[in-house]
Amino acid sequence: MNLLDSLFYFLSALAIFSAIMVLVSKNPVHSVLWLITVFFAISGHYVLLNAQFLAIVNLIVYAGAIMVLFLFVIMLMNLNAEAEPRKNLWLKLFGILSGGSFLMVLVSLVRQTAELTGKTAQLKDGNIGLIKNLGKALFSDFVVPFEISSVLFLSAMVGAVVIGKKD
Repeated sequence: MNLLDSLFYFLSALAIFSAIMVLVSKNPVHSVLWLITVFFAISGHYVLLNAQFLAIVNLIVYAGAIMVLFLFVIMLMNLNAEAEPRKNLWLKLFGILSGGSFLMVLVSLVRQTAELTGKTAQLKDGNIGLIKNLGKALFSDFVVPFEISSVLFLSAMVGAVVIGKKD
């Protein structure tokens, strides 16, 4: 077993353990922190697949921005254990049954996909997910839609400032 295989297994174990801790943690802030760990592990998988751009975007957008928003919302809600309503036993049982059946469907779909395709990702020789190729495609083939989207984002930011401005 080489270094890439051991790194893949470590990142997979970290992602699975952190995802379980998101569900098991009693404190919502700890759940958000474990979810950030899951995003870091997934970004490590992207790097192993030679998709550096996706890894960086995953870290910036999800682990950086969205998780900070989740953390602030959880802190502003001030969740107390006493204020939380009690769950019905039948509701918990239904949740376990539906989650287990969903897991069985996912496992069967993954098995069918692995049997049908038989193709693997390009790890060392491929250049599919590199930032250089994405930049070349964005600024040559898709330059007009890219600029239109930037003008759209600029107008949305100006609109947000105008709406949020106090008289």
